[in-house]
Amino acid sequence: MAVPKRKKSRSRTASRRARWTTRPLPRSVCPQCHSLKLPHRACPNCGTYNGREILETE
Repeated sequence: MAVPKRKKSRSRTASRRARWTTRPLPRSVCPQCHSLKLPHRACPNCGTYNGREILETE
């Protein structure tokens, strides 16, 4: 089994982990009600997806 020959320094580990940030979720505009929604999902506001009503909304 392979074993590291030298210990990785804290700065090397920290520079590798520097990209571990959270990014904002992508948003798209609903063509029916023009509110923001997640792409490829039914709109939580009006309940439509791909021009059809999928979810019942009040």
